[in-house]
Amino acid sequence: MAAEFNGTYITFGGYVDVDKYGYIYFVIFLTLYILILCSNCTIICLIWIHSNLHEPMYIFIAALSLNSVLFSSGIYPKFCIDVLSQKQTISLSACMFQYFVVHSLGASDFLLLSAMSYDRYVSICQPLQYPTIMRKRTVIVLLTLAWFLPVSQLTVGVVMNSKQKMCTFTTGGVWCNTSVHKLHCVKSTFHNVFVLFVLITYGIAPVMFIIFTYIKIFMVAYHSCRDVRKKATETCLPHLIVLFCSTCLIVFDAINDRIQSDLPKTVSLALTLQVVVYGPLLNPIIYGVKMKEISKHIKKLFFQDKQRK
Repeated sequence: MAAEFNGTYITFGGYVDVDKYGYIYFVIFLTLYILILCSNCTIICLIWIHSNLHEPMYIFIAALSLNSVLFSSGIYPKFCIDVLSQKQTISLSACMFQYFVVHSLGASDFLLLSAMSYDRYVSICQPLQYPTIMRKRTVIVLLTLAWFLPVSQLTVGVVMNSKQKMCTFTTGGVWCNTSVHKLHCVKSTFHNVFVLFVLITYGIAPVMFIIFTYIKIFMVAYHSCRDVRKKATETCLPHLIVLFCSTCLIVFDAINDRIQSDLPKTVSLALTLQVVVYGPLLNPIIYGVKMKEISKHIKKLFFQDKQRK
């Protein structure tokens, strides 16, 4: 039958012993969700409040943290509901919406990381032109592109998925990731081309651009004075760590999607959850610890009373 949004439900078959450990799952997911919200909202608020953080680099970091909040809010509340329910199901319309939100935000993250690498490139390699190039208007344009390009293109993917004929309604995952494509009877050529296009546009191309810019940055820093090398290390290293983690998580998710049926359910569940745990939780920790100015404000925020004493 063709996919119909009304009255069609998809079952998540990726949970392990949810009847037995439902409350444990719930406590873990709720705790993770609260930690993600608190850590990312702290980064956003610090950047919003302190005027010395109103610079392009920190604005892009705040945008990444906002993406993490939205990403987690599209997944964790559903997790908490599912583990306390007798059946772990989701309506097709809600599944398509979750798929759209999660993947558009994931694509946006890579575009934001590209914008951050460009900002660092201009700052270190063309410092005299930095105020002219990285103006407020430039930052707004980059943010707009990072958010609305994935939204516009993935809307096409959601519409296309909704029109595909479905032969099964049970997925091996616990949320609506790329495994929902396995529910379709036949993958169309257009679908395969579209997926490849999205992969190149929001995966391969941004990563190649980021690698190229950081190679240029470190080449310039290597032949510059100690202060420039220090600046390059302090501001670029956190971005590279986040890029590495994000790329690894995407690769893990893609591999897990391909070999999911061949893995024990426990292993498959662990691999699936890595994507929704490490990225949103580690990003604010990395930036909070490694970015000097953010770290300074965090220490003032949490250790102010001790410093006064």
